[in-house]
Amino acid sequence: MSALLVVIVVIVLLGGGIWGWPLLAGILGISSVTDKAGALKYIAQLMNTYNITPSDIETAFNTQDSASSETDKRSKGDIARTLFAYLGAIFILAGISTYIGMFWDSMGSLMRVLITLGVGYILLIVLICALHENKFPKLILPLTLASVFMMTGGWFVLIHELYPRGDSWREAVLFVCAVMALHQGALFGKYRQTALLFTGLFFIYSFLEVGLEMLGVPIAYIAIVLGASVFLVGTALEKTPHSVLSEPALLIGVCWLNSGLFDRISFFTSPNWASLITGLCIILTSYGMHKAGRYPRLIALGYFLGSIMAYGGLFDLVQNSYIELIYLAVTAAGLYICVLLQSRALLLTTVVAMLSFIVYFSEEHFANSLGWPVTLVLIGVAFLAVGAIALKVKQRF
Repeated sequence: MSALLVVIVVIVLLGGGIWGWPLLAGILGISSVTDKAGALKYIAQLMNTYNITPSDIETAFNTQDSASSETDKRSKGDIARTLFAYLGAIFILAGISTYIGMFWDSMGSLMRVLITLGVGYILLIVLICALHENKFPKLILPLTLASVFMMTGGWFVLIHELYPRGDSWREAVLFVCAVMALHQGALFGKYRQTALLFTGLFFIYSFLEVGLEMLGVPIAYIAIVLGASVFLVGTALEKTPHSVLSEPALLIGVCWLNSGLFDRISFFTSPNWASLITGLCIILTSYGMHKAGRYPRLIALGYFLGSIMAYGGLFDLVQNSYIELIYLAVTAAGLYICVLLQSRALLLTTVVAMLSFIVYFSEEHFANSLGWPVTLVLIGVAFLAVGAIALKVKQRF
């Protein structure tokens, strides 16, 4: 029952990674295009992000029919061979996992190392053969992940069996990350696969994180330095064959960097100021991407999260003070910025922030006044009328 639960959790996590990002993109209005101008703008952003030229599009259109005809001509033997290869790999891993779960406690130290680290290196040999033959490109990613998982766990098992009473987990993590980084770095240097670059970067930054922590560097400064480094790596990956890693690297770098900034600013000032300043930093980062015309999903997500932090921090700072109404002015300016940037994610948070403040201010100062709601309605009607007049004037010009 526990094994079934683990499988379900893994499937849910993988499904969240695959489908959660497009779903969030759709909620923020990134991929929903309602007119031709919006479609062209979105296409231009994608072309800038992935360095696509008009000639590439023409080539893709010309080769689309030939590629589909080649796909139709694939023999049933090739399809069956690929299918049975996937099924065989799945059942082998399932059998090994079941065996480990059932007999782990009764195994000796040598058997535990062989069943984990040994299987990991067998998978590594299979991966190297697949990379060398270059006949099954779709198996590279699952083989890479399976070998990395088994080898990493195997090295930890080996260390635990050699030093059963050791309590320095950081040294163990540092050693395993160093070994795995060397493995993945050597393979990437030989075969130049994106999956190997991803795993190599993962172990390198894990090694740096634990190593700097062991040297006594505060975690906040580690986050700032490594987050900025990941952001620069993501920027450098844009114009390489591994540009698919650029967007996740930029996202991780921004989150990591700003988490460190939030901690340091909160330490020297207060959480309110930290939320406001960090939110503004995220918004400015998104604006820089917006001006470059790249990564529309990151832009919308940055505007969304950054504005939530900025509005939340500002409200806590001005609440119950004599400059409380400055919050309404800031949200009004935010609406103007939304119109200029045409960002629906920023518009959503700005509208919610303005309405929430109006409701709060009304309950705080005009709880029993009938004239205040009527005044708000009249102000709203006036704004609608001004907007309609402005639209008609624009149409005439």
